[in-house]
Amino acid sequence: MKVRGDFAANQRLLLIATISVFIGAICAFVAVLLLAMIRFFTNLFYFHQLSLVPRSPSGSPLGLLMILVPVLGGLIIGLMARYGSERIRGHGIPEALEAILFGKSIMSPKVAILKPLSSAISIGSGGPFGAEGPIIMTGGAVGSIIAQGFHLTAAERKTLLVAGAAAGMSATFASPIAAVLLAVELLLFEWKPRSLVPVALASAVAAALRSHLLGAGPLFPIPAHAAVEWPSLIAAAVVGLAAGAFSWLLSTSLYKLEDLFEHIPVHWMWRPAIGGLFVGIGGYFQPRALGVGYDVIGDLLQGHLVASFVLGLVAVKCIIWMVSLASGTSGGVLAPLLIMGCSLGALESHLLPAGSHSLWPLVSMAAVLGGMMRAPFTAVIFALELTHDIEALPPLLIASICAYAFTVLVMKRSILTEKVARRGYDIFREYGVDPLERVRISEAMSRAVVTIPSVMPASELLERYFASSNKHRGYPVLNQKGKLIGVLTISDLLGDSILGADKTRTASDLVRTETIIAFAEETCREAAERMATRGVGRLPVVSVDEPDKLIGIITRSDLLKPRLLHFEEEHKYERHLELG
Repeated sequence: MKVRGDFAANQRLLLIATISVFIGAICAFVAVLLLAMIRFFTNLFYFHQLSLVPRSPSGSPLGLLMILVPVLGGLIIGLMARYGSERIRGHGIPEALEAILFGKSIMSPKVAILKPLSSAISIGSGGPFGAEGPIIMTGGAVGSIIAQGFHLTAAERKTLLVAGAAAGMSATFASPIAAVLLAVELLLFEWKPRSLVPVALASAVAAALRSHLLGAGPLFPIPAHAAVEWPSLIAAAVVGLAAGAFSWLLSTSLYKLEDLFEHIPVHWMWRPAIGGLFVGIGGYFQPRALGVGYDVIGDLLQGHLVASFVLGLVAVKCIIWMVSLASGTSGGVLAPLLIMGCSLGALESHLLPAGSHSLWPLVSMAAVLGGMMRAPFTAVIFALELTHDIEALPPLLIASICAYAFTVLVMKRSILTEKVARRGYDIFREYGVDPLERVRISEAMSRAVVTIPSVMPASELLERYFASSNKHRGYPVLNQKGKLIGVLTISDLLGDSILGADKTRTASDLVRTETIIAFAEETCREAAERMATRGVGRLPVVSVDEPDKLIGIITRSDLLKPRLLHFEEEHKYERHLELG
């Protein structure tokens, strides 16, 4: 029996961690390539130039022709999805989730090429999206493709897929810790060394390379401000609740629009072009709502925009983002959520306790992100890494948790899991220790064991042990010295045709040659896995020092005991301290 410790990890962790370092480095360059392609297509569509100079669509000289640019981009993406891969549609994270949970973490090389290309065309033609969703999916595809070249389990492929996704986000935003938290909260569905170590290493390597390739963070530096006082902490809770309500409204409206697009009597290939028309019209009246909008986030955090402009910006951004995403185009959700959250905070700052120009846009930005994605810790650390404003930590935490609590109570699913659920897959995102992991076999097994003597004639077995009135369908067999020699089940008897002519055989003659056992110090989870993989319904429990000494038996029904204990802990209400 293996020695138990705090964590389940083995030497393969070193192999996976080594591969993840290389994946992190590769995905840093992939992120740089994606950002360069966005700049290239922005210059091509809006300025008719072959250039990599960073430009915003708002400076385009096209005039009314700007309306047609997103339509052209949507048409190209529709054709790419129709004749290339439909997997490029959407904002990336749900597709990565689906590959992890239901596709054994296998993604195709085609997706790794077409997803960043389609996203660059979408954003470069004015799509109101960010680069993070596409880079998460593209990085995940790179990690998956590399993993497929090795002899790995599905769990190990998942780790490398997520390592690529985290590395892509880390390189894009200079946010290595937030990328790891995003991986845990939205992709890994576990907190184990076997996955945490490789993912963290990949994210750190990508962030280190980013400083040389794109420059060091923070991405949105803001002026320092004094420590936050109590009135502002109370106001942060209000900001969080408002962000939660805003998240609910956005998510609900987005999927109602998606349902509406499903009823449009045209092939889905043409829908991104229809969405692009709305983007073009909205962008004509509010050009700064187009594209990634990182410059807009910076201005909002610096307090450079007046309230009337911010109100128009957030209204147009919300509409064109929802319509475009619902139409099935390609692009990420983080940057638009950052802009909308910042805008909401900038408007709220006129009603909240005084502070720096950046405080309430920053707090609201994190709260909207935490509420929409149901990832509050990712949102808090992400905001800190984007700005390096450590003094904002208390209100960031309060607002993000309040927004998270609001959406958990009023929304069944997040913006990410709703899309997966609409494809027929349900995701449960509460993490906890398996009750079977917490209980040892010695606590759940039956110690009063009915056994079969090895010398019992086969002719007596059916009547004495396997009659319809007996509740057990299998029994340990002991020799004359009381030592375990195997387990005998009803299927063994019938398969051996004991009703045949040979009446001289005994129980020892019918026992299987291999006895599958369990040890008292093992967990019920290990017993359940052994039963499932070996196709048995019971395990004799033996002593570690004497593997042939029977001390109990554990059956499938015994494995329900930890579940019952967990149910009582969750649902049985008790009072132990009597008052008065």
